[in-house]
Amino acid sequence: MPTYDYDLFVIGAGSGGVRAARLAALEGKRVAVAEEFRVGGTCVIRGCIPKKLMVYASDFAHEFKVAESYGWSLGEPSFDWLTFVERKNVEIARLSGLYVANLTKAGADLIHGRAVIRDAHTIEIPEKNLTVTTDQILIATGGRPRKPDNLPGVEHAITSEEAFHLPELPRRILIAGGGYIAVEFAGIFAGLGVETTLIYRGPNILRGFDDDVRAHLTEQIQRRGIKVILGCEHEAIEKTPTGLLNKLKTGMEIETDVVMFATGRVPHIVGLGLENAGVDLTEGGAIKVDAYSRTTTENIWAVGDVTDRVNLTPVAIREAVAFVETAFRGNPSRVDYTDIPTAVFSQPPVGVVGLTEHEARKIGGKIDIYMTRFRPMKGAFAAIEERTLMKLVVRAEDGVVVGCHIVGPDAGEMIQLAGIAVKAGLTKAQWDATCAVHPTAAEELVTLRDPYVEPPMPVAG
Repeated sequence: MPTYDYDLFVIGAGSGGVRAARLAALEGKRVAVAEEFRVGGTCVIRGCIPKKLMVYASDFAHEFKVAESYGWSLGEPSFDWLTFVERKNVEIARLSGLYVANLTKAGADLIHGRAVIRDAHTIEIPEKNLTVTTDQILIATGGRPRKPDNLPGVEHAITSEEAFHLPELPRRILIAGGGYIAVEFAGIFAGLGVETTLIYRGPNILRGFDDDVRAHLTEQIQRRGIKVILGCEHEAIEKTPTGLLNKLKTGMEIETDVVMFATGRVPHIVGLGLENAGVDLTEGGAIKVDAYSRTTTENIWAVGDVTDRVNLTPVAIREAVAFVETAFRGNPSRVDYTDIPTAVFSQPPVGVVGLTEHEARKIGGKIDIYMTRFRPMKGAFAAIEERTLMKLVVRAEDGVVVGCHIVGPDAGEMIQLAGIAVKAGLTKAQWDATCAVHPTAAEELVTLRDPYVEPPMPVAG
């Protein structure tokens, strides 16, 4: 029987990789983790955490306006970008350090360097002049932002990764994209006082979300001062003495100081050596895995964004736990990808779980919709015109709530709890039987009594 240096070698120390390594090490396995950048991965270093800190920072401008209507006298507030960046970097370093400490306490070896697969049981870290052997390999290298390679002038543009480290806050920014990242950063920069334009080639932002959510959020972010241009994309970017000239395919030209692309992410597999071990890819360039996260090579596994299944940090962590159960505990486990609660930290934020109205109707059978739009109590006092949207999608035959969609303050917090009810398959009657907490926005979720009826179409002439 072959003897290896390690029982498990993990490539990538993000949320999924670290969780798998810790659990395997705590099982008494000999574990090593290689990370080419910083421990913590996309979420901690260049994704969820720093982005949420930026959302907090930018939302204060809105809160200051609300505070004045409640009698607070604040003077003229000002924001120092470099102070924020410095404090944000300190917090990220602290969190990265916690990940390192948790790995080492569990007994895993941490190797700082880029790992390359030489064969199914051999890993090389060239910069360390190190070669090791391992029984099992887990790939958890995540994804990286994508920019259009064939766009003239694209070298002048940045992605979300560079947005965290801008040397100064721009006066004007154009963000290309309509997904999570684009919408979130548009809110961030607008909140910080940057003249913000969002362009997207599709008919509306947040493709894949419920159509009412998409339309409602578009309207709300425009209220926050974001200029949204749909059905539009770049023709070229030209550097000028005064900034960057965005030449759009519609013929429009917009000059800004920064251009940011948030047009998707791709699995980070370049130079990984997958071909040396016979690991196949999907047509989209992700690592091909089965329901248990096993690749086409029996002892090599992959979790997280590198597989391009559901690209969310909590999902990568669940995949990591299922991998350890399958590979080391004799308990084959697979992740259930249905009814995953999701939040978009736009301004206002979005929280969704379950089916959209379109998805529910495609399945077939009668669907009832319960929907409300209202001005939150806090905003009403301040004469703010923003509206909250809440929508429930209910399967009429048995009354089960199959989808819940919220746009408004604290949507991310509410959807975590609503997700439990949707995942459990509770009925609308059971939601209604739950006593409301008053006065809250969330009480609307259990007080929606009558199905929503679309208003009649206007008659021409």
